[in-house]
Amino acid sequence: MVVNWGAAATRALIRLLILAGLLRPGLLRSLPFLAPARPRPPEAEPLRSPPLTPPPTATGTLSAVGVAMQAANQDSSGAEAGAEAEAFVPRGGPHGLRRRAGPVPIDSSPRSGRAGDGRRSTFREDVGHAAAETYLVTGLAFTLLGYLGIGYRWISQLIALLVYAVLLMPGFIKVGYYYFFSSQVCRSVVYGDQPRNRLDLYIPRDHSKSSPVVAFVTGGAWIIGYKAWGALLGRRLAERGIIVACIDYRNFPQGRISDMISDASEGISFVCNNAVSYGGDPNKIYLMGQSAGAHIAACALLEQAVKESKGEHIFWNVSQIKAYFGLSGGYNIQNLVDHFHERGLYRSIFLSIMEGEESLPRFSPEIFAKKSSAEAISLLPQIVLMHGTEDYSIPSSASETLADVLKQTGGKVKLHLYEGKTHTDVFLQDPLRGGRDKLVEDVISVIHADDANAREKDALAPTPERLVYWQIKLARRISPF
Repeated sequence: MVVNWGAAATRALIRLLILAGLLRPGLLRSLPFLAPARPRPPEAEPLRSPPLTPPPTATGTLSAVGVAMQAANQDSSGAEAGAEAEAFVPRGGPHGLRRRAGPVPIDSSPRSGRAGDGRRSTFREDVGHAAAETYLVTGLAFTLLGYLGIGYRWISQLIALLVYAVLLMPGFIKVGYYYFFSSQVCRSVVYGDQPRNRLDLYIPRDHSKSSPVVAFVTGGAWIIGYKAWGALLGRRLAERGIIVACIDYRNFPQGRISDMISDASEGISFVCNNAVSYGGDPNKIYLMGQSAGAHIAACALLEQAVKESKGEHIFWNVSQIKAYFGLSGGYNIQNLVDHFHERGLYRSIFLSIMEGEESLPRFSPEIFAKKSSAEAISLLPQIVLMHGTEDYSIPSSASETLADVLKQTGGKVKLHLYEGKTHTDVFLQDPLRGGRDKLVEDVISVIHADDANAREKDALAPTPERLVYWQIKLARRISPF
């Protein structure tokens, strides 16, 4: 067998860059003019994202971002979405949601190192893709830096984030190896026609029966979110017989909050409508979000409940979701503007993400729930809110207040507060530390509540290995979150 060592070495380099956070695999092939591309069928026109325009309250602040992102969206959506547009049929509706025409065959083997048509990519294509990715990400980074300007808070936070990542790198490398090389991980499954409409699947080893499914929306301050951030959670839950679908979505400045909610809703629709195709139980689907992802997922869920209560045309039913898990989320965005500003997410950029100050109530689940009808609230599944009491990124009072509001309006709510835990303790440090993780156990207890056999297996499940040692304590002190 002839081995293309050049191509293999290039793919290994790309993976290392991804692990280091320099590249995003979901954006590969975004600038096809840097590498030979397959001829596109005449009918498969690139799908364009609408140009971003500044909100009335942030006049002029988004213009540079909008111009840069129009070019970036044309390149990335044309290369990725256009090549696969024929796999979808439009369904109409206010969000333009789409779904595949038939069942989705899921290939559980790793997909890295393959071109868009499934063939093994060449050395020249790998180099072109790496160059295209570097070009696109660098352009977006400079656009965002120009928009942020020189500010002590966000620069100090960025430096702390880099040091934090270096300290936890031994654990990240182990998780990254699992992400790229495990046969239980199916990466970059297409769920829509936008450039970030991809999700990763974490499949349990036991295929003897259909498994519960968790649709997970990752965090990232609405700016740096990426589906691979859910790899550790996906691994932990898959080890306990639960399928996890980590949904990617457009971040700012590639999109604003409406785009993020639309992407998340379309990803949830894909999971609900295709659960059986990858071994999932359609009667056991759960929705989970962390940090900004918890906010986005809550907005999508409430929006869907309101539409359903009004009899509007929908693409997935709230009744398909058995429970919503909100981890360290912010649910009253109006009250968090000043808090985020003090922590380096400046008011101007945050208001641009949220489409202006007048839109804050609309994108605040707490306020939205107060104004929603009793019928819409009654459609909501069980709401499980989870928060660390020493969370400085988003105070735990955000979850406590939402729990009170939902209880007053007739919602079914559980609140778990983790004493002394920070924003990243419950999601990163605790799982990396190994052993039984309180948050993971609480999630599993809800999912397996009606399955006696699964609860017996949980009691006998092996203890997760420790991935990071002494560095965790130091990383916890340095964490910018």
